[in-house]
Amino acid sequence: MNEVLLRTVRRVGTSGAPSDVRVVDGRVAAIGPAGTLDATSADTEVLEAAGAWLGPGLVDHHVHFDQWALVRRRVDVSGCDSAEATAALLADVARAGVPDRVLVGHGYRDGMWPRPARRELLDQAAPGLPVVVIAADLHAVWCNALALEHFAPLVGRPLPAGGDGVLREQDAFDVTGALSRVPDGVLDRYVADAVEAAAARGVTRVRDLEMVFGIDRWTRRVRAGTDGLRVDSGVYPGELDAVVARGLRTGDVVDGTRGLVRMGPFKVITDGSLGTRTAAMADGSGALAYAFEDLVAMVRRAVAAGLVPAVHAIGDRANTLALDVFEAVGARGTIEHAQLLATDDVERFARLGVAASVQPEHAMDDRDIADRYWAGATERAYPFASLDRSGARLLLGSDAPVAPLDPWVSMAAAVGRDRDGREPWHPAERIAVLTAWRGSTEGGRVGVSVGDVADVVLLAEDPLAAASSGALRSARVLGTAVEGRFTHLDL
Repeated sequence: MNEVLLRTVRRVGTSGAPSDVRVVDGRVAAIGPAGTLDATSADTEVLEAAGAWLGPGLVDHHVHFDQWALVRRRVDVSGCDSAEATAALLADVARAGVPDRVLVGHGYRDGMWPRPARRELLDQAAPGLPVVVIAADLHAVWCNALALEHFAPLVGRPLPAGGDGVLREQDAFDVTGALSRVPDGVLDRYVADAVEAAAARGVTRVRDLEMVFGIDRWTRRVRAGTDGLRVDSGVYPGELDAVVARGLRTGDVVDGTRGLVRMGPFKVITDGSLGTRTAAMADGSGALAYAFEDLVAMVRRAVAAGLVPAVHAIGDRANTLALDVFEAVGARGTIEHAQLLATDDVERFARLGVAASVQPEHAMDDRDIADRYWAGATERAYPFASLDRSGARLLLGSDAPVAPLDPWVSMAAAVGRDRDGREPWHPAERIAVLTAWRGSTEGGRVGVSVGDVADVVLLAEDPLAAASSGALRSARVLGTAVEGRFTHLDL
């Protein structure tokens, strides 16, 4: 028997009276007033929490974990406000020396740049070196001439970039995928570091929607000792047949992972993104990846095989299409992003049993771009409160590396819709702290009860009493545990 005794905790969702909590074999076995529970054996791990707040573990419902791990080692260009500034930063890096064969930047947002990206800027920034800059939304990559030559054989075809050197959608995904082909040992080491960072922010589970099916990689990592997170690993259309052949169903636990790795959803992308201006819009702009009939057939096959659909939709046209697909198939699942909705579509989420898996920090990153490219429609953008009022279930996430893998950032953006001292953007769509907390916790729980799996977080302050989005962003995580085993501790 493994026993952990947490002394003098205050439980989120209660009056805050101090309690003792006993965890036995990974589950909450007893809760009593502080000072009333004792260790049952000499081997019991006793932790004095000194009034820390105990809550359920936090979940990021949408990440690209390998990309997040890799991005943490790439050149951050997110602070550059022009193509010229981006190229100048990369030139400085190139002059200092690049250990790899390719110079890779990440995080450019060109929607508000005064002049567009131009290939020759990157050619001049690092002569003789392939240069790739990945857009913050992952839906575009900006390349110099050498990079286009370098990656063509790796993706198996010429890359059709124009004079700007920018590749979009599938071409961009293919280049990003080629960049991700690093040795297993190297990537696993990067991932292990990122897992520790996630645990330090209270995360106990992620839904990993990496574009290459990752369940075997995660199994290898857990067996090698990277066991700080639970992972639900999703699959895309290109590998659906292989998953169906293996008989994997959403929620299936992988043998040999101590219950940490599960089969995730079936992810399909219907349109592009706001930042790359490829979101499918009701005005006819943007692009759809599939015809309605093809999407229905694909989703129906996945559902019949036991996979829950997770459908990417950004523009209002794409969201209508995604809801139509769910209605035609008669399935439940999630729409990923749900960034711009037709007014009549808001109530359909709850009626169809489709959860809105949203990334609130995108609203803060994209507010100016949305005001420019979705002018006159932004009252329907990131409609968190409207969805909540309709009865739809909100699941919060980051889409890391598009936004940081930090649930406190997501909750702050959903609750405040503000950042950097600016006024709230469409404040009518702010949600309550309790709603954001439920959308970010394991199983949507508010507090910790007897019988719960002991995936928990210890906090310096009561998250439900946060008075501002700033307080949420700066929340202090004192401890994180998976089945009572601490993956982070800073008491």
